[in-house]
Amino acid sequence: MFGIGIDVSKATLDVAVHEQQFRQFSNDKRGVQRLIQWLKQWPTKQVVLEASGGYEVAALDALHAAGLPMVRINPARARRFAQGTGRAAKTDRLDAEVLAQMAHLLSLTRYTPPAPWQRRLAEFAQCRRQLVQMRVSEIQRLRQLGEPTLIAMKQRHIDELSKDIKELDSAINEQLSAQPAWKNIGTLKGVGPVLATTLACELPELGTLNGKAIAALVGIAPMNRESGTWKGQRRIMERTASHHRRPCGGARSALHGRLDGHPVRATAARFLRHSEEQGQGEQGRAGGSHAQDAGDPQRP
Repeated sequence: MFGIGIDVSKATLDVAVHEQQFRQFSNDKRGVQRLIQWLKQWPTKQVVLEASGGYEVAALDALHAAGLPMVRINPARARRFAQGTGRAAKTDRLDAEVLAQMAHLLSLTRYTPPAPWQRRLAEFAQCRRQLVQMRVSEIQRLRQLGEPTLIAMKQRHIDELSKDIKELDSAINEQLSAQPAWKNIGTLKGVGPVLATTLACELPELGTLNGKAIAALVGIAPMNRESGTWKGQRRIMERTASHHRRPCGGARSALHGRLDGHPVRATAARFLRHSEEQGQGEQGRAGGSHAQDAGDPQRP
């Protein structure tokens, strides 16, 4: 059985079979079909590719539909694996070979394709996030203006954005309400429409993995820090941007809700403490990377 690695770019798919062959295919419908035919000659253990800003989705779904065991991983994880094996250089071919080595050596979580309703909901959610980011930017620009004509113009744009966001909120809530497994999730303390939408769209693994596995996948699982007789405090070591911010907001809501004496309050407090400690450096580097949620009335 062979591990297969695919390095994805907008135009090409660079494919490596572990310690065997390397081929390049175009990243379009015809190229993917050629890739599927070529892979049939190899007994496949698993096929690993990186999340690549959406350029991987068509190939990922087509290969999964063809019956291949697909895995999509965080690019940072692949980079750390490459560094751990002594590979400092980086090219498309080398990246594909690293992914093939990972596929050969590691047991990775298989890709679970989202349902059609999840894909549709994800488009609405992405559009909403973009509009919220635009509104935050416009509000910040408005504060710097002094000319009344420009202030009025900017305010009209902000009002239009708020109107569009409100319409998207209504459409998103309607789609969630149509799903039996999700229509009542908003009744849980700390779970608002934004968190529910993020979970529904971006975690199709929910229901297929246990709680510990989901926590590790999202990046909110406290990891051991021990060596010899030294035992450090468990900490959240890495995070996935939107996966992490939304549960953080939910935990904050639960913490400030009517949960006095409830065990979940202590859990929420620990989660927030670790999250905020880990996020301080990241916020400084990213400038305003978390500004997309500022002024967002739907944030739980």
